[in-house]
Amino acid sequence: MNTRRQFLLKAPVVALGAAAACRNPGAAPDRPGGTAQDSSTPGAPPTFGTMTTAGPPVSPRTFEEAEKLVRIAHTPAEREQMAGAWNRSISAMMERRVGPRTVAIGSDVHPGFVWNPVLPGVEVPRLADRFVPTRSGVPPLPDADEDIAYAPVSTLSRWIGARRLTSERLVRIYLDRIARFDGQLRSVITLVEAEALEAARAADAEIAAGRYRGPLHGIPYGVKDLLDTAGIATTYGAEPWRNRVPEADSAVVARLKDAGAVLLAKLSLGAMALNDIWFGGQTMNPWLPEEGASGSSAGPGAAMAAALVAFTIGSETGGSIISPAMRCGVTGLRPTFGRVPRTGAMTLCWSLDKLGPMTRTVEDAMLVLRVIDGADAGDPAGRSVPLEFEAERPVRGLRVGFVPAWMEAAPATDVDRAALDAVGRLGMSAVEVSLPDWPYGSLFPVLFAEAAAAFEDLTLSGADDTLAAQVPDAWPNLFRMTRFLSAVDFVQADRLRRLVCLEMARVFSEVDVLLVPSLRDEMLTIGNFTGHPSLTLRTGFVEVSKARSDWAPDPERPLPTFDPPRRVPHGVTLLGRLFDEGTVARVGLALEREFPAWMERPAGF
Repeated sequence: MNTRRQFLLKAPVVALGAAAACRNPGAAPDRPGGTAQDSSTPGAPPTFGTMTTAGPPVSPRTFEEAEKLVRIAHTPAEREQMAGAWNRSISAMMERRVGPRTVAIGSDVHPGFVWNPVLPGVEVPRLADRFVPTRSGVPPLPDADEDIAYAPVSTLSRWIGARRLTSERLVRIYLDRIARFDGQLRSVITLVEAEALEAARAADAEIAAGRYRGPLHGIPYGVKDLLDTAGIATTYGAEPWRNRVPEADSAVVARLKDAGAVLLAKLSLGAMALNDIWFGGQTMNPWLPEEGASGSSAGPGAAMAAALVAFTIGSETGGSIISPAMRCGVTGLRPTFGRVPRTGAMTLCWSLDKLGPMTRTVEDAMLVLRVIDGADAGDPAGRSVPLEFEAERPVRGLRVGFVPAWMEAAPATDVDRAALDAVGRLGMSAVEVSLPDWPYGSLFPVLFAEAAAAFEDLTLSGADDTLAAQVPDAWPNLFRMTRFLSAVDFVQADRLRRLVCLEMARVFSEVDVLLVPSLRDEMLTIGNFTGHPSLTLRTGFVEVSKARSDWAPDPERPLPTFDPPRRVPHGVTLLGRLFDEGTVARVGLALEREFPAWMERPAGF
C-alpha cells in the first residue's frame, strides 16, 4: 500500500532497522485500541500513551526525515520522545487507513463538516424568484443544417416550440456532426444515439399534443462523463471505471430529463477531472486542433465550440469550467457553491465541486441553470435560493469592480482591457478594488487532501497505475504526495479560507460584479474556494504563436509553434455576489451584445 506507513518503512534502513516496503505488507498490525493497558483500577480512563502498539518501528531519524516534508524542525530530545510514543498513540489512531480497513467509506459519504460559503455576518442579496428571458419572436428557420446546429438554445427552443423544427431532426443534425468531426476532437466518450432518437420522437409527440415543457424540451445536450446516467456508462474518463454503469440518474440529469431535454452524449473529461487527457486520448480544441481543449471539462468545451450538441453540463473544482470555456471560446457558468446539487456526480472535493452549464450564449446558460437549480437531499451542501434573472433589465448604474494591476499584467490582454473600457459606455461604473497580498496558493491543501481521500482506494490498491497520464503533475503522483500533507496545515488552510471569504464579502459590499482576466491565478483560486458564481464569455480574439497546455512543460514533448501566429478566442470572467447569478448574467449579456464575438465559428467545423 502507498501509505504513510510506507514512507516510514522506506526511510534509511540504518536508522530504522526496518524491512523494505511493498504495496501489501505481509503482517497485519496489532489491533488498535484506546483502552489503557492497566484497566484493573475501576474508573481509570484510557490514555493516548497506552494504546495497543500499532504500525512499523520508527526512530528519531524517521522524524528528522519527515520534518523535511512539513517544513518544521524539532530538537533531538523531541524526536526521541516522539519516536518512543508514536506506536502507542498516534499510529494506533491511523490504522483505519493504513491497516486492514474494517470500515469502507464510499465517496458519496460526505465529511462531517459541510462547507457553507455564507459565513456568519455575510449577507446574501434578497432575491425574488423571478426569471424573465429575452422577449422575441420566432426567427426564420435556416436552410443549412450547420446554421441550425450553431443556433443558441434560446433560438432552437423557439423553433421547436413553434413546431418549425423537430427534436428528431435536430438530434440527427448533431449525430451527423459528431460522426464527421469528433474523430478529430475526441470529445465524446459514449454516444447514446438510439436512446436520443427515441426521446426526441417522444418530445415531438408531446409538443404536437400541446404538452410543451419549456425552453429545453426536445433540445439535445451532452454531459461531462462524471454525472451518473441510468443504464449508460459513466466512466470519469479513467480506466478503472470505463465499464461502470450506474443504476440511477444523477440529480442534474434527472432534472434535465423532466424538462424534456434529450441526452445525446457523455462528454470527455481529463481522467477523474484533471486536465484534458482521458483513456481515449486527448480532447482537442476546435479553434486550434494542435492543442488540447483544456480541462477538465474538455469535452463540453470542445463539443460546444464545434456545435456537436446544443448545450452541455461541465463541472469545476479549481478552474475546470473557466479554462476550457476560455480556450474553446464558449460561455461557462460556474454557479454559487451549493446552488446545483451534486447527487450522483463523481466526487473530487466535497467542499469545492460545482456543476454548471457550458453553452453558446449567456442567456442559454441561465436557461439551463433554471432547470438544474435547487437543493437535493443527496447533497448536504445544497441550498435552495431564489434565482432572479431579467434578461432585459438595464445594467445602468451597476458597479463593476476590477483590480488595476491585474488588468495591466499578463495574463490580461487587450480583450480584457476593451471589456473594462466598455463598462462606462454601457452605463455602468468601473470601481477599483483591492485584495490582500496573501499566499492564496496555501489554500490548496484543502483540495488535495479531500481529493486524495475521495480516491484513497484507487491509490492504496495500485489501480492508479492503470491511468494514461503518469506524469509528475497527474493525479496518481499528486495523490501519493498528498498523503504526506500535514493535517495541521489542512486546518490552517481552512482557517485562511474563512479570512478570504470575509475579504470577498468586503469587496462585494463595494461593487455588484467583479471583472477579472479569466486565467488570473489568484482569482481562479479565490473564487473557487469562496464559492462565488462566475461567468466566462468570449468577447474577442487574440493571436498565439505556441499551443497552450494544462500540463507542466515536458522537454521530450514540446508544444507546437505557429508562424504566423494563430487567431483564437479570448474572453473575460465576471464574478458576482453569492447566489446572485442573475446580476452577473445581466452584465454578461450587455458585454455579449457589445462584443458579438460568440457568433464566429471555428474554421473547418
